Amino acid sequence: MSQKIVFMGTPEFSVPTLESLVNSNHKVLAVYSQPASKANRGQKIIPSSVEIFAKEKSLNLRTPENLDYDEEYNFLKKLEPDIVVVIAYGKIIPKRFLNLAKHGFINVHASLLPKWRGAAPIQRSIMNLDNQTGISIMKIVEELDAGPVMHQDKIKINENVDTLTLSKVLSKLGAKSIIDAMNKIEKGQARFQEQNHSQATYAKKISKMEGQINWKESAKKVLAKINGLNPNPGAWFQYNQERYKVWKAKIVNKNSDPGKTIDDELTIACNEQSIKILEIQKEGKSRQLTDQFLLGNKIKQGENIN
Repeated sequence: MSQKIVFMGTPEFSVPTLESLVNSNHKVLAVYSQPASKANRGQKIIPSSVEIFAKEKSLNLRTPENLDYDEEYNFLKKLEPDIVVVIAYGKIIPKRFLNLAKHGFINVHASLLPKWRGAAPIQRSIMNLDNQTGISIMKIVEELDAGPVMHQDKIKINENVDTLTLSKVLSKLGAKSIIDAMNKIEKGQARFQEQNHSQATYAKKISKMEGQINWKESAKKVLAKINGLNPNPGAWFQYNQERYKVWKAKIVNKNSDPGKTIDDELTIACNEQSIKILEIQKEGKSRQLTDQFLLGNKIKQGENIN
């Protein structure tokens, strides 16, 4: 017996889960995604990854600017879904919607709840030097990411992994986890357990200004920021009033005054150890390997970096 599903998601992270549901024995009645938005450069209208996939598969696509309209409420009510699956949709689900599905709204969240509720769990887990993260399958309630959890899958975090790479791993894990969860719900075997709300932490949205590197932190913390903010918005420093985005780096076991270059190869001292920059991007220029970058941009030993 298949379940009737409505799916809600927006970025590339959501696509494997949608694809997994489409390829299962369950029926996807409709797909919700945020409307196409203007890109930063050229102001070209870009549809979401979920919208692109839904159109390729000829799915019933909805992209409302605001979900909380009677039109959307009545549309969803008429579909009579068994489950609404939500993963990185980017909009709060209105309270009155939550009873429209037989088994409720199920969220695929990229953290081990109650840790890192909110918008940026993957970035925050890396930046916080967590040694593990994972996927939580939970029921959506009115409070953000506070619903009871039915399933979690855990994975270790390598100190060199960045957000882009970890997102891909967790995205595939979520796609697998949701099918297992659907099967349990279908068989009446799902058991939802309340979160320990006293242990909740929040992964607030990343701001661009958070990306500025503080060389007075340890090299481990600096590397975690570089990796956690890769690809967006990126960790950066200033030198001669110009901004440089750091794409990739590694820790070097050398010490000097924080913020000082300790060689001619763009190795910069931190409070503990140093960071050797491997890939860099000068503002307004293309991303480069450091040795290529240094051919035209001399930053010599002994320079102070902000």
